[in-house]
Amino acid sequence: MLILTDSQKVKLSIAPVSAAGNPAQVESVAWAVSDSDILTLEVAEDGLSCDVLTTGSIGDAQVSVSADADLGDGVEELVGTLEISVVGGAAVALGIT
Repeated sequence: MLILTDSQKVKLSIAPVSAAGNPAQVESVAWAVSDSDILTLEVAEDGLSCDVLTTGSIGDAQVSVSADADLGDGVEELVGTLEISVVGGAAVALGIT
């Protein structure tokens, strides 16, 4: 699980590899977030990375990425998921009641 504060941004990336651990190609890469009230995504043009931005809300969400490992007409879907917990950041002001 990755823990971020309510004002952080982090870059995530994928590095597809073959069964032997060598770099491999994938196509049709798609990123998604389970709760857009907590996290938003800015996906890179090549699809291999994205910036994850917190929205200011706290809570838990998942970022998932899928890709097609079959470079031909078929589909062999690979899926990865990352749990992210967004917590309150450091105090920046005091409120008096």
